Amino acid sequence: MEKQSASEGKEIVERRIERLCSHLRAQALAKEQQLVTVSCAKVMVKFPVSSVVLADYMKGKHKSLQEKVFQYFREHPELQTPVEISKDEHRELTMRQLLGLVREAGIRPLKYLQEDPVQYFSLSEAAGSIDLSLGIKLGVQFSLWGGSVMNLGTQRHRDKYYAGIDNLDYLGCFAMTELHHGSNVQGIQTTATFDVSTDEFVINTPNEGATKWWIGNAAVHGKFATVFARLILPSEECNDGLDMGIHAFIVPIRDLDSHEPLPGVEIRDCGYKVGLNGVDNGALRFHSVRIPRENLLNRFGDVSRDGQYTSSLPTINKRFAATLGELVGGRVGLAYGSVGVLKMAVTIAVRYSLLRQQFGPPKQPEISILDYQSQQQKLMPMLASAYAFHFATVYLVGKYSDMKKSQDEEEIADVHALSAGLKAYVTSYTAKSLNTCREACGGHGYASVNRFGILRNDHDIFQTFEGDNTVLLQQVAGDLLKQYKAKFQGGTFNVTWNYLRDMMSTYLSEANPVIARREGEDHLRDPKFQLDAFRYRTSRLLHSAALRLRKHSKTLGSFEAWNRCLNHLLILAESHIESVILARFIEVVNSCKDRNARAVLKLLCDLYALERIWNDIGSYRNVDYVAPNKAKAILRLTEYLSFEVRSVARELVDALGIPDFVLRAPIGMQSGQYTEYTQFVGF
Repeated sequence: MEKQSASEGKEIVERRIERLCSHLRAQALAKEQQLVTVSCAKVMVKFPVSSVVLADYMKGKHKSLQEKVFQYFREHPELQTPVEISKDEHRELTMRQLLGLVREAGIRPLKYLQEDPVQYFSLSEAAGSIDLSLGIKLGVQFSLWGGSVMNLGTQRHRDKYYAGIDNLDYLGCFAMTELHHGSNVQGIQTTATFDVSTDEFVINTPNEGATKWWIGNAAVHGKFATVFARLILPSEECNDGLDMGIHAFIVPIRDLDSHEPLPGVEIRDCGYKVGLNGVDNGALRFHSVRIPRENLLNRFGDVSRDGQYTSSLPTINKRFAATLGELVGGRVGLAYGSVGVLKMAVTIAVRYSLLRQQFGPPKQPEISILDYQSQQQKLMPMLASAYAFHFATVYLVGKYSDMKKSQDEEEIADVHALSAGLKAYVTSYTAKSLNTCREACGGHGYASVNRFGILRNDHDIFQTFEGDNTVLLQQVAGDLLKQYKAKFQGGTFNVTWNYLRDMMSTYLSEANPVIARREGEDHLRDPKFQLDAFRYRTSRLLHSAALRLRKHSKTLGSFEAWNRCLNHLLILAESHIESVILARFIEVVNSCKDRNARAVLKLLCDLYALERIWNDIGSYRNVDYVAPNKAKAILRLTEYLSFEVRSVARELVDALGIPDFVLRAPIGMQSGQYTEYTQFVGF
């Protein structure tokens, strides 16, 4: 080979540099400029997307209800929650906020809950944006207390209690959790013994461990409680009576006029909590409290005047499952509400990161901290996830609404498992993201006025109530395994698990060596590759979990086998939920009519998918699904997609639609952040 001249070599190098810059869509380097002095963020591709168009596409027809909530609080600044407030003041303020929404703004949450659940959850998200304590108190009153009466009772209960619940005359509680039994509802010990002689149930707390604990609305405001207890019928054959399993009962706890606790009802205050101190959580004990037989919420089981039990469902387990199935709306609401918290946190962090300038090339202006790759890697995948979770939870709410109308058994089972998985996955992700957002905003993220600490503390319990996340993920894994087993016995998969029907033969075969090595951008951004990768991982985890459980069950028994495989099962459940979220995101992208909005949503979808593939790249590498060079290409593309999302970050957070007076964090305002911040400290 002939030796190249120095000039020819220089031209080749320059052409390569120019091609590289073109590929990255960054500014072509001037020939005399050194590569190290160029900021990749100086010139960026700008997607011509409208935040208004995006917001309309996300919110749809339900945007008007949220705006009605926001408008009410805009007109009543005295109802805004201050940064510093005592527990007792916060509780009373939250109560005034709720009363204002219902009695002054004329919003009727119970009507929405019964007739249009999609609107109800949209309302709940807006209330939680004002103050998470308000969102939770609204949920306790209408979804838990009101929902239990409407869904577990019959017409006589609706006739008697609907109006009082709806207009807040009948403030109530949802008394399920006990001191010794939280997630294990079947283990609760409170009893409701039927007294034939008086036609009454006698409610008792048999021991300290049966104390109802963490009961929202109990400490101060509640007048009634839906109490979950073991229904005991008198029996000649059994001295302790006949245990018919867990049922729900309406138990008055305070006098409607004096508001004093009723005889036999002992009420205590659970006191200060890590967060949500605007909600008055209390503890309840019952000492031979008598209620009429008609106070049994009798949709799934009833007791006659002579003490005979009747039910359309043949077993205790089926009645218990039906009862809990009607209460799944609480999990749906928490998943939806958690996305609202994530939206607020990422909005504050992104806006501040666009504003704050730090360092830069020598003798040039400082650059925005969002121009740094490290900051992009922290926040842009989180922004993509906020959009992904939004569409996934909207999908969940739609399925819940359809389920309430159809009462189809397959849809009920599907929503139960999907709500458990999304609630666990989304709330865990949001909890971690709140810390990341705080750190991304440096010292200013530590100021209470900038909301991260308040949001983090208020949201933290989302991982626990309405089902501990670890328990809920086990429910998802258990359902997957149940349907995996049924598939090999000639059964079919439920709606959400449809993709598993064909995957066993397709995805469990040896990885295609050609596909494993493909690393072009078009391939990596192909929705089919992304979804196949997610589903391949889920299928392998499901198949291997089934084999491990079968192996260990032979020697350890089913309970110990499950415990031995528990971490494996939790990863399986998370993998499946990630697949469901991605599938929904892809559908949303494809259905978007606006070309520019669709391009941005596709960008976010790709980032969501590839970032999660990279986060678990070891699993793909272990089975040769992704070759080493392809893994490197995934990382490079993930970094570049974060860089591209940064170019429309402002429009994307604006499209989330949170007004400044609702966000309330000075560093997260759309403009004048430093002015707001300095005024807060008195300048």
